[in-house]
Amino acid sequence: MNPKNKWNSKYKERINQMEAPMPNERLAILSPYLTGGSALDLACGLGGNSLFLARLNFQVQAIDISDVAVNYLEEIAGKQKLAIFPRLCDLTDMTHLNLNNSSFSLIVITYYLDRSLFPLVKSIVKDNGYFFIETFYMSPKKESQGVSDQYKLLPGELLAEFSDWKVLFYEENEHEGRQTIFCQKQKSV
Repeated sequence: MNPKNKWNSKYKERINQMEAPMPNERLAILSPYLTGGSALDLACGLGGNSLFLARLNFQVQAIDISDVAVNYLEEIAGKQKLAIFPRLCDLTDMTHLNLNNSSFSLIVITYYLDRSLFPLVKSIVKDNGYFFIETFYMSPKKESQGVSDQYKLLPGELLAEFSDWKVLFYEENEHEGRQTIFCQKQKSV
């Protein structure tokens, strides 16, 4: 099954189960830093993070491979009159998105890992803007997660990748097998 069909199937099931999309718990805890602006939610899924951010006065571009997710989020955002602009895109080919350098106050990625996105993230976050990512990592205590190792971070990988940013929150949760970072881009000299 190709990735689009896989995710369409998962999201249809979640919608049918009436699971309301919720924001990432750690992102919600960090809300005092989130004061509005332009946000990009990559691999947004059904939009829990996008909905949360829009309610904090962000104008959110929400991107996902699933047309089921994008259509669902578009409908919810329209009904609630939220500034969310869902877009259909395979994140392995973002060439047609026309994302400008230093254009976002915040970028969020949860449970999606494509390391080739890191240089893009670094270029499109504004000075003093924020980046939040949480995804699987190779925890010694959580080996079997049903996720291929290529989609898991190495211990300390996010700290190393964003070492020139100000780290405001970092966690490696061995029991849940996840790694989280919330960091701020330092002003260019």
